[in-house]
Amino acid sequence: MIMGKEKSYERYQRQLILKGFGEKAQDALLASRVLIIGAGGLGCPLVQYLVAAGVGHIGIADHDKVSLSNLHRQILFGTDDIGQFKVDVVKRKMQQLNPEVEIHVWQEKWSHQHCVDHFPSYDLIVDATDNFASRYMINDAAVLMNKTVVFGAVSQYEGQVAVFHHLQKDGKRSVHYRDLFPEPPANGEVLNCSEAGVLGVLPGIVGSVQATEVIKLITGLGEPLSNRLWNYDALTQEVFILQLLHHPHAHEKMPGTIEQFLTTDYEWLCQVPQAAIKEIDLLEWQENHSEDWLVDIREPYEQPRLGIWAEARGIQLLELPLSALENKLSSLAGKNVVFVCQAGRRSLQAASLKMKMDQSTSVCSLKGGVNELVAKNMI
Repeated sequence: MIMGKEKSYERYQRQLILKGFGEKAQDALLASRVLIIGAGGLGCPLVQYLVAAGVGHIGIADHDKVSLSNLHRQILFGTDDIGQFKVDVVKRKMQQLNPEVEIHVWQEKWSHQHCVDHFPSYDLIVDATDNFASRYMINDAAVLMNKTVVFGAVSQYEGQVAVFHHLQKDGKRSVHYRDLFPEPPANGEVLNCSEAGVLGVLPGIVGSVQATEVIKLITGLGEPLSNRLWNYDALTQEVFILQLLHHPHAHEKMPGTIEQFLTTDYEWLCQVPQAAIKEIDLLEWQENHSEDWLVDIREPYEQPRLGIWAEARGIQLLELPLSALENKLSSLAGKNVVFVCQAGRRSLQAASLKMKMDQSTSVCSLKGGVNELVAKNMI
């Protein structure tokens, strides 16, 4: 082994004795460099298993702080960590887990320039993000720089894992994210975890599968999930794998050069809020729009409900799910409206529909949605 220490052998002994693993595979792990973007639900199990396995250098990037709502699924964190930057907690705890591993953190939002500056220094890129803007940015940078991406995603009760743009034995690269989804979905079409919810154990399962793929890719063991999409349904415990093919127009949809990549606005591509729609925060709502109708466009199962809370404060509330809103827009005719959803994204879509019907009244979207009301202890 590279380190040649008795304690190192003892630490990794259970995987060293595996048939087909041995010192060669362990040395490959110890010499490898893996970059994880995202220290949330997927990033937590990922970093723990890779540090424990002895990946020599791990980079991890995340700009968020630990919040109470993280703890049901991001079990690397505890109550005492609330308010601290996630990457700071990760680094401290992972150094306790395995001081042999070098850990570098970025306490900032990952950007185009980060991709260009740091992707070349890593053997593998792991996408543990939870939004489309980051996924397309990471994918496009990896394709342009010939890097392999281990991708994972979760929503509600389902999860997916794939290995994208992997160099295969025939010298060709496997499919990448844009082969699966050439263009981003329309704004509000696919909900993120803050809006749709997620079963707490699900990111742990999916992140663990991602960690497995990383170890396989580094050591050469088994068959990676390249040109395949692993799908898991927690409600049925069913797993199925889809075979993936190159999309004929995938490369036409992405930047062709690093220069073009650096000028691509992925936030705009993936969210595109209507410029004319006014997003208001809680303070502005209370000061300038408290007499407007508050229209909750969430589905009936989304919690907490606002009925009792609104009645106690004299707020005029309507509950019109976005799925049925277009057919019931006439009920909002002539009303000044503030739309609210769980996290503030679907309310932009609802506001757009209302503005197309009636531009003579005030239409706003409550920034942060019900999640912000909860965070500010208003509910």
